[in-house]
Amino acid sequence: MNKTFEKYMFFIGFAGQMVFYLQAYKIFSLKNAEGVSLVAFAFGLLSVSSWLAYGLVLKDRVLIISNIFAIVGALAVITGILLYS
Repeated sequence: MNKTFEKYMFFIGFAGQMVFYLQAYKIFSLKNAEGVSLVAFAFGLLSVSSWLAYGLVLKDRVLIISNIFAIVGALAVITGILLYS
């Protein structure tokens, strides 16, 4: 794979997963998860976990690292929903 494109995808892989961290920050800072869907974030967790598995099969560093980052973020949101709903 082209190294420049790999670097770009690594950046996008992290930037795209920031949605989880932004939502988790909002939940924990407000101590309120009203209106945040547990089902939606559970499906998001399933999705990024599947992408991680795919990355492991392919041995693709970008997929592996960015989806581990996403899983941690999704788990933070789900924890916040469970704590503050």
